[in-house]
Amino acid sequence: MKKLLIITYYWPPGGGVTVIRCLKMAKYLRQHGWEPVILTAEGAHYPVLDPTGEKDVPEGIEVLRVPIWEPYAIYKKFMGKPADENVNNVFYIEQSKADWKHRLAVWVRSNFFIPDARASWIRPSVKFLKDYLKDHPVDAILSSGPPHTNTRIGTLVSQATGIPLICDYQDPWTQVDYYQLLSLTPWGRRRHERMEQEAFRQATLSLIVSPSWKEDLEEIGADNVKVLPLGYDPDDFDRLVRRPHEKFTLTHLGLLGYDRCPDVLFAALAELVKEDAAFAADFELRLYGQVDYRVKETMERYELTPWINYAGYVSRGEAIQETLNSHLLLLALNQQDNVKGRVPGKLFEYMAARRPVLCFGPADSDTVGMLRASESGVNLPYTAHRDDVMAALRSWHADYRAGRETNLPMDAVLPYTHPTLTGQLAEWLNTVVAAEKPTS
Repeated sequence: MKKLLIITYYWPPGGGVTVIRCLKMAKYLRQHGWEPVILTAEGAHYPVLDPTGEKDVPEGIEVLRVPIWEPYAIYKKFMGKPADENVNNVFYIEQSKADWKHRLAVWVRSNFFIPDARASWIRPSVKFLKDYLKDHPVDAILSSGPPHTNTRIGTLVSQATGIPLICDYQDPWTQVDYYQLLSLTPWGRRRHERMEQEAFRQATLSLIVSPSWKEDLEEIGADNVKVLPLGYDPDDFDRLVRRPHEKFTLTHLGLLGYDRCPDVLFAALAELVKEDAAFAADFELRLYGQVDYRVKETMERYELTPWINYAGYVSRGEAIQETLNSHLLLLALNQQDNVKGRVPGKLFEYMAARRPVLCFGPADSDTVGMLRASESGVNLPYTAHRDDVMAALRSWHADYRAGRETNLPMDAVLPYTHPTLTGQLAEWLNTVVAAEKPTS
């Protein structure tokens, strides 16, 4: 088999959506004639742990681990946070109002840890790989970011070895929403931009997760950009049986940051539980993952606390079971400049679960286009009238009361399975390798 070196910080036992992209690539590459070799971090400070991901690691795969030093222990001590507290997204998820310590920490992270907080991993990883590849050749390198420390490692190793590089962007680099929230000096901004352009020039192929983000990358200089969506794995749903919750359950899985706060939804729910005794008796809002304090305050302002279940973190298998068991799934797109191309990984699993989706976001986004094509739910703008949200919720609640099951069509989501997407990746890899070989 041809060999693909995959550079990824996130790998089991790390959990959360960020692990899935490279893990599922590795799981299915052998079916398409490629043997994956993984470079990941030893001693990583993963925000979420989920050892159940190990079941998807192919038997006998070579996993190379290079030690990493991370600043999060210092950050938590400086901030007075518990040592075991998850640190995931310091820009959109906070437990309380930011103070001067938080602002200072963001400034230090922005200007001394470029491209990101894992930057100290770049030099030892590059040195390790340059030595390793002398005796263990591979046919191509794939880096998957963020963290764009991965992208930087791939760029430098490809430059040093001449091995073709594929840069995979689960989120863009300088175009990602939180980039504008970094407290960057002009020097720091130039350094980010220089590294990004260097990656564009070095990459034989760049991958991005949505059509709109493809256009964005091309506008700032990326060449040969292909769209490879995030997708879902049918194996994750195999042998799972839907067991509907007793309550009429609206569920959100993942981070719920302040820029995804559906105020109009909470206003509609507040009105419904006041005027409709049956709805008030039946309803429950389940929130899995971190929730920003400003979102919690908004719900408290609408006096919704009795109907909210902060379910915290669960394993990936439990999360997928929850999508099946819920009556309605909440998808809140980020209210940022790059939202048009934001297609969350959870969308594919929501669709695969065949449960209706209540989405909040702009009508022209790639996500809403997929929802329409798959007939998977309803989208409303964050500026929607409360009565429109109430009408949608009443309709779904009436189905719940009548015992009517909503089984959404599967045809539109079938092209987004991980086996299919990995097959597409393998085709592109074959083309990249063929182009690198000299003709006889």
